[in-house]
Amino acid sequence: MKHTLKAVAEAVGGRIIGEDAVSVCGIASIEKAAPGDLVFVEEEKNLQAAMHSNASAVIAGEFAAWTKHSKPFVITQQPKLAFAQAARFFHFDGGWPAEIHPTTIVHPSARLGANVSIEARVIVGENVEIGEGSRIGAGSVIAADVHIGMNCTIYPNVTIYSGTKLGDRVIVHAGAVLGSDGFGYVRDAKSGKYEKFPQIGRLEISDDVEIGANTTIDRGALEVTRIGRGTKIDNLVHIAHNVQIGEDVVIAAQTGISGSAVIENNAVIAGQVGIADHVRIEQGVILGAQSGVPTKKVIRGKGIVFWGTPARPIRGYLKELAVLARLAKKE
Repeated sequence: MKHTLKAVAEAVGGRIIGEDAVSVCGIASIEKAAPGDLVFVEEEKNLQAAMHSNASAVIAGEFAAWTKHSKPFVITQQPKLAFAQAARFFHFDGGWPAEIHPTTIVHPSARLGANVSIEARVIVGENVEIGEGSRIGAGSVIAADVHIGMNCTIYPNVTIYSGTKLGDRVIVHAGAVLGSDGFGYVRDAKSGKYEKFPQIGRLEISDDVEIGANTTIDRGALEVTRIGRGTKIDNLVHIAHNVQIGEDVVIAAQTGISGSAVIENNAVIAGQVGIADHVRIEQGVILGAQSGVPTKKVIRGKGIVFWGTPARPIRGYLKELAVLARLAKKE
């Protein structure tokens, strides 16, 4: 769908330099841009490349406001963010058509909002609620008493266990499993056998959360596992029972978070991080890739990067590595 540059600028909160009636219909990289595309520039050194590209318009920072342009520009404080917002603007279609595939099984007690789309071979259980404009991908299983909010996208082959609650605009990628039993057992000291501890809690996922492919999130054992608003979880992440994750947290692929850990708002967890049980990661902490956090450890320091096992501030860790390297040379 084509839009005027003026409409795009209004959507992203930018101002236009040049012709505002230019039509744009998509986004692209500078190298692959075609007429009708919109590109972005975060650094002044890339400005000339953008102006000589085939793109019809450019999103750029304030550094572009005082130069001569061969194309119209949208000027904004955060060009990459505006570019992402423009992409969403181009692809917004006002909701999915209200189509229920004939191979789908929907329990009579399920309540579906307007414009809900359910693809082939989906099973929707008893007392399920699916909000307006949501889409359920092929082969997914939505168990009893699940609540899915408005404008959610559930990709194919997702399994959502009973009692799980999703807020609005949640995205769940293919193969994810939400609300499964936690890994909790009690060992009989006499026989050495393991007895399964009750896993009867819930999983609650707030608005605007995105969950990657093949990620698994367990329900609480007796209470609630909770994922806060705006949190983004990559592929192949495991989140155990009773974990509490705050708002706007970012968790990269292959991270494992053990039971009852707490991760506060705006934390950043890089790939392959291991977080043991009852750990607290305080607000704004950044854990570098392959870091390890031992049981009951508290990591605090907004904006500080931690690295290594056990995780400690990266400056100190790098000094330790340098000392070890010097000692190794002496041998």
